[in-house]
Amino acid sequence: MTDLVLSESLAAARTRLADALNAAGRPADAARLLAVSKTKPAAMIREAWHLGQREFGENYVQEALDKQAELADLESIVWHFIGPLQSNKTREVAGHFAWVHSVDREKIARRLNDQRPEALGPLDICLQVNISDEASKSGVSLEALPALAEAVQALPRLRLRGLMAIPAPAEGLEAQRVPFARLREALEALRERLPEAPLDTLSMGMTADLEAAVLEGATLVRLGTAIFGERSARE
Repeated sequence: MTDLVLSESLAAARTRLADALNAAGRPADAARLLAVSKTKPAAMIREAWHLGQREFGENYVQEALDKQAELADLESIVWHFIGPLQSNKTREVAGHFAWVHSVDREKIARRLNDQRPEALGPLDICLQVNISDEASKSGVSLEALPALAEAVQALPRLRLRGLMAIPAPAEGLEAQRVPFARLREALEALRERLPEAPLDTLSMGMTADLEAAVLEGATLVRLGTAIFGERSARE
């Protein structure tokens, strides 16, 4: 993707988010754009940064660490880990990311807490919910969510911010809204259960279903293809 095309696609993504927020009757700053940069080169992330994008989502730990090293000169860049997280990768994630969206079990949360460098401050956490009950998807069930949230809230080097989900594909706006509404309701229930937690984040909505997610209260929408184009195959 050329610089010109990237500038156009990023502008189009911003306009799409703004239009969705307006259609939902929400403030213009109610949701932020998370640029999903997995499999994309550091040079493309750098160009997006120069175009004003600050938050980037990565799925693969080593790939992300390599990019972070190459882009260490960029100020105010915020790295989100959004992929499945294995126990043997928690130390790297705890030390090199500001956010983790994919915590779905207490063991992972405890490792992130124990391995988070104190100098970095608390690690912002979203709990991944298997909102469509898909056997192939990661995520905690809605039934097990309250207990996991309470466990994470008790960990001093983690800051529980909200929930993330990747629903099963659905056709049409109304069908897409259903799982997002369930996730919003789950967050509302957690706010009542854990009033001291800063539960302000719904990480939901991607290129195919951004509008439905924004209608149901998304505060972080994860766009990759819409910004960077089709993903190249990983080696």
